[in-house]
Amino acid sequence: MSGRIFNIQKFAINDGAGIRTVVFFKGCPLRCGWCANPESQDLDCEDISDEKKYSRPWTVEDIMRVVMQDEPFYEESGGGVTLSGGEAMMQPEFALELLKALKARGIHTAIETTGFASPAVFDRIIEHIDLLLFDIKHWDEAAHERGTRVSNAPILRNMKHAIEIGKEVLPRLPVIPHYNDSLDDARGFVRRLKEVGASRVQLLPFHQFGEKKYSTLHRTYEYAGVKALHSEDLRDFQKVFIDEGIDAFF
Repeated sequence: MSGRIFNIQKFAINDGAGIRTVVFFKGCPLRCGWCANPESQDLDCEDISDEKKYSRPWTVEDIMRVVMQDEPFYEESGGGVTLSGGEAMMQPEFALELLKALKARGIHTAIETTGFASPAVFDRIIEHIDLLLFDIKHWDEAAHERGTRVSNAPILRNMKHAIEIGKEVLPRLPVIPHYNDSLDDARGFVRRLKEVGASRVQLLPFHQFGEKKYSTLHRTYEYAGVKALHSEDLRDFQKVFIDEGIDAFF
């Protein structure tokens, strides 16, 4: 069995506890206009600088050889391996085999996920996941469809299910200018988080880190020239969550 991987990043510290290795899967069901990894969206190989070499088929054994090089760092820091993308659940069989191999070695596993997957796929994957870093793009279904081209209904359903069965779930909210950054939006997110049983959320201010990739891929970037946000820009937005008993942090 092989899968499509476009990057493996070592010594990551923002993708779960401790020092981690992040394995980036190709393929994503969403098409967010602000996406920082546009090269992840399609399953097929795309030529973007030196990352083409990663988009070849990888076996589970290939990846394990890379990630286990840093096993001492995982043990000392309480870290592990995070599946990211794209969306790892777009390659469910391969993701599942990789997760089983990691758990067999006692490695802490996390996934950065859109949550957009069938209940059957979602349940099979999270059985082997210790931490879900779970994106929530918009509280309103119509706005979610406009911004990502998919409904948020299966996403919210899967998030609620993961919380109900006792999985460690950290909702993460990319705050995007003129899309989901108003105080009314903050109140809408509070309602959705309470509905799914979440008590905390990480706010991710909009940035321009992926802008240059779009020209390399010969694509139009919808957010060209839009000013990046910083935590100080979102204090009132954050306060809406805190006032409603949701632990909102950056």
